[in-house]
Amino acid sequence: MRGTDFLSGGNTEERDGSSFCIPAARTAGTSLRLDNTTIHLATDEKKEIVMDFIGQEPTIIEEIGHLISLKQEGGFWDFKKQWYTNKTDMLHDIICMSNNLANRTAYIIIGIDEGQDYSVVDVTCDPNRRNTQKLVDFLKDKKFAGGVRPVVYVESLNYSNGTIDIIVLENSENTPFYLTVQYEGVRANNVYTRVMDTNTPIDKSADINHVEQLWRKRFHLDDTPVEKFRYYFRKPDDWEFIQDNDTGYFYKYSPEYTIISEKDESINGYEYYMLGQVNTNPSWWLITLRYHQTAIERFQGLALDGGRSFVVAPHRAYDLLNTGISPFGFYIQNDLRTHLLEFYHRKETFDEYSYRSFMNVISVFQSENEYKLFLNYLLTHMEKFNEICDQLGTTRLLHSLRQTGDNMNKFKKEYQDALAVRQMLSEFRTQELVVTMREDVDANT
Repeated sequence: MRGTDFLSGGNTEERDGSSFCIPAARTAGTSLRLDNTTIHLATDEKKEIVMDFIGQEPTIIEEIGHLISLKQEGGFWDFKKQWYTNKTDMLHDIICMSNNLANRTAYIIIGIDEGQDYSVVDVTCDPNRRNTQKLVDFLKDKKFAGGVRPVVYVESLNYSNGTIDIIVLENSENTPFYLTVQYEGVRANNVYTRVMDTNTPIDKSADINHVEQLWRKRFHLDDTPVEKFRYYFRKPDDWEFIQDNDTGYFYKYSPEYTIISEKDESINGYEYYMLGQVNTNPSWWLITLRYHQTAIERFQGLALDGGRSFVVAPHRAYDLLNTGISPFGFYIQNDLRTHLLEFYHRKETFDEYSYRSFMNVISVFQSENEYKLFLNYLLTHMEKFNEICDQLGTTRLLHSLRQTGDNMNKFKKEYQDALAVRQMLSEFRTQELVVTMREDVDANT
């Protein structure tokens, strides 16, 4: 168990005379790192907030708009003027796109007329229109190898004064997808894929090198070290302690992959999410992911409540610094940081209470796209946010926060704002679900 005797001095940051730990965005990375991508969100006061991300994924509207503007098909997107009238063609296209060689989510964009300069053909009244449930029902009785089917859903977008539908085929490591029992013209045991803008013919099977590529994807043979770490973190029981380092691990089937953690003597400050713990003394660590002797990634770690739980420091929403909302802590599902957090939760959580108390004031987003959309929602619903903060008052603040002074007042606001953000996120998702349900109803009528 990692203790909390770490109270030595170091590089801290002074804010209004108070000592805080330096945010990892400026040291070891508790915020998304910066590049040249800028996203602009307008607040109620029409202020412009600029957010910078590394690898920021665009919204589906932005990506589909870009693909349409290219006026050509490609390795992971296809255009259709109208919904399928032939189920065999639809199944064949779904399998081809799910087995795309671009190794990414694919799109079948319905309502685009290639013969008319890629203009929009409104699909609202298309008699063959399908929603997500109808597609899932169609696929579930098809005999896919291993019983594993592509993950598909339908998104409807208002685009250029019309409605288009997008069949979204999520990227998967379960390739190749293929049938074991023939369905009409779609043959059993044929592997279909998409090369550039061309699908494998329905009466053929993909070239052997493309089939091999899809199998290599399933077994992670071509993954980068970062991708391998992400995959191996899903198997925490296969990691073992390094003999001469009781805070380090190696992956027993590929021991060149190691996790080394050591106390970070440069930081001794507090963050708001520590203060829900019984023992609030800070104990910061530096976590290094190594492939052989090469440092692949570094994160800040934190021993909570006297070492009863160990977590990876979250991102912080520093984009909100000038909005009146405190920069809350958050994770993005399926990124490396979150997989490492889940790994340590399995390996080094000795008391669930400390972990739950930490996560109670942390938001978890399904994607960077959801994070971006939520910030927009948050900044355009400030009145609702302030109303929630007023309702919270101090009733939900833990005993360790019931202190006075400028330091504690600052931490109390950060803690309270994080609770309010969690509630706003729940309401945001409920609103998004209602919109999706309405779109499904429209597609059924």
